[in-house]
Amino acid sequence: MRKPLRLLLGSGFLAAALLGTAVPAQAADTVVLSAGHVDVVDLAYEDGVLEIGVHDETVDPDVERDVENVIFLVRKAAKITVPDDPAFSFLGTAGKPVWVLPEIQNEELIWPGIATEEIENGVFAADTVTLKFEKVTGSGRVAVFTEDAVGTPTVLVNSGDGLPDALPLTTGTHRHASWAFQKAGVYLIKVRATAELAATGETVTSEPVVYKFVVQP
Repeated sequence: MRKPLRLLLGSGFLAAALLGTAVPAQAADTVVLSAGHVDVVDLAYEDGVLEIGVHDETVDPDVERDVENVIFLVRKAAKITVPDDPAFSFLGTAGKPVWVLPEIQNEELIWPGIATEEIENGVFAADTVTLKFEKVTGSGRVAVFTEDAVGTPTVLVNSGDGLPDALPLTTGTHRHASWAFQKAGVYLIKVRATAELAATGETVTSEPVVYKFVVQP
């Protein structure tokens, strides 16, 4: 039986010269994250404002960061080949390279989480907030997916078949998924969040944020 892709990846600042590609312009307080547990998408609702941030658990104590101040480095260790399985065709052509930050932790790579733990149940209708992936600019396609116990994928986001893609999230939870990048290079991923207030039915929408990923060749 073929091992689930997430398990194949689950074992086990770099200068621009090491990246082999240009890094986006950086502010003085920009950090590069390349390994460890990071809630890449950390949603909060405070004082009537829905916000998207980054919860960085690679440092002790952990810190909240603005998306604009983070560059996510996808190391060479993330590079694998697309499985010869039609279920994974969303990653590209079988046998071709693809870079995956896996659902199961690999200590050499970013372990990307999606968190709504800061939002209490009862605030939004159906205890749901929707994360919208609106635009991907970069070297290739981006996909976010999970796998079940036998390795069958469920695609959550796929820029290859058109955006926007909407990802419903239950409030008060934390989850992991694999993030896949088709080619080495720089990616900009624009997202925003929306939800309906349970008390009034009013729709609240976050400001859009743009994630910066740099994928090593």
